[in-house]
Amino acid sequence: MASYEEILEKVISELSALTATDANLTENSELVTELGLDSFKVLDLLMDIEDEFDISMPVNMLADVHTVKDLAERIHTVINTETGT
Repeated sequence: MASYEEILEKVISELSALTATDANLTENSELVTELGLDSFKVLDLLMDIEDEFDISMPVNMLADVHTVKDLAERIHTVINTETGT
């Protein structure tokens, strides 16, 4: 099982590759307004994360995701649910 910190590190790494910004990515970075992600980039990120952690994330979990932290927390929740911890 991946820790929250490992998930956050991977999400930030994936976002760095997806975005054209030199912004300092933090937990509080806004996915749309600050990083300029559109729905296609978010789905691309989601597929990469699913592959990385061997999980399946329901798209409806992303409705309230606005920051890097929100996304990392949702991934952590899914991993804990799928592993039963």
